[in-house]
Amino acid sequence: MPNPKTLTILGLETSCDETAASVVRRAADGTVTVLSSVIGTQFEQHAPFGGVVPEIAARAHVEAIDAIAAEAMRASGLSFADLDGVAATAGPGLVGGVMVGLAFGKAVALARDVPLVAVNHLEGHAVSARLGADIPYPFLLLLVSGGHCQLLEVAGVGACTRLGTTIDDAAGEAFDKIAKSLGLPYPGGPALEKLAASGDPSKFELPRALLGRKDCDFSFSGLKTAAARQAEKITDDQSRADLAAAVQAAIARQLSERTDRAMKLYRESHPDQPLRFVVAGGVAANGAVKAALKKNCDDNGFTFDAPPLAYCTDNAAMIALAGAERLALGIFDDLDAVARPRWPLDEASALSNPSNSFGRKGAKA
Repeated sequence: MPNPKTLTILGLETSCDETAASVVRRAADGTVTVLSSVIGTQFEQHAPFGGVVPEIAARAHVEAIDAIAAEAMRASGLSFADLDGVAATAGPGLVGGVMVGLAFGKAVALARDVPLVAVNHLEGHAVSARLGADIPYPFLLLLVSGGHCQLLEVAGVGACTRLGTTIDDAAGEAFDKIAKSLGLPYPGGPALEKLAASGDPSKFELPRALLGRKDCDFSFSGLKTAAARQAEKITDDQSRADLAAAVQAAIARQLSERTDRAMKLYRESHPDQPLRFVVAGGVAANGAVKAALKKNCDDNGFTFDAPPLAYCTDNAAMIALAGAERLALGIFDDLDAVARPRWPLDEASALSNPSNSFGRKGAKA
């Protein structure tokens, strides 16, 4: 049954290389207040390897989760007795890390006798813009991060329809791997954006993927390979900046082109509804990407929203909010909920039209 009262939820996020906890309060009218948000990063542990090492990440989550959750509760001014539920990421992600946060969430739910909500990490991103503004459903969502790149119609919690996805790499992954080929530090995306500010994107010609296709899918592997080959030839700092600018422009252009296509489809299928667009995920923090998408909105008559900067990258406030919205609808999970390395947000679409038809483990996301 729907729950009409104010709900206070502890959220836990451990799907990749951030150990995060947050306490979020959702009022009966849907108003959201973030009472605390604590994020422990693992940059130093992974920096020597130029990317996330799953085994190191899982151990770091084990070491940090108790203190991070305790700090989130302290900062909220509440005790565990004040919680109405606990929400934990249950996938998709690095399964060793996901298991840590989910197990901790189960322990809290069992000890305090409150409901557990096993949250899809992508659904957390889908609702993250609602942490900073009142954004009614439905809306068109571009979810763009290091591991995911999708366009989705979001009608509500648990009601997402995929319009397009990447057929190979995600945009954030392309940013990070090209940054590594340019000798930039981890995490590569922000470093590449900083370098691109002093570059001229017209100095390098990079491939454009999926031109002429009528769907809303993405592809970044060709761009990644071409940029890496160009990086091998570079000997001066200005050329590095120029290539960074060209890469950033190419990624922003493809995101814009596919989003434009999705907006036209969305308008056709929602003729009598407000046209709202939301971009979420770590790449939503990139200035060039955001500018290109804002122009899409202006051209197509959509409003534009993005999460506050603090909630673009992985965080637990978005997980707590997704959990609160599910719990408000009377949706929660048993304590035998499992960690899932692959968990499509729109499972029906992903299974009927997988991005990689040769995978044995099912659709990723």
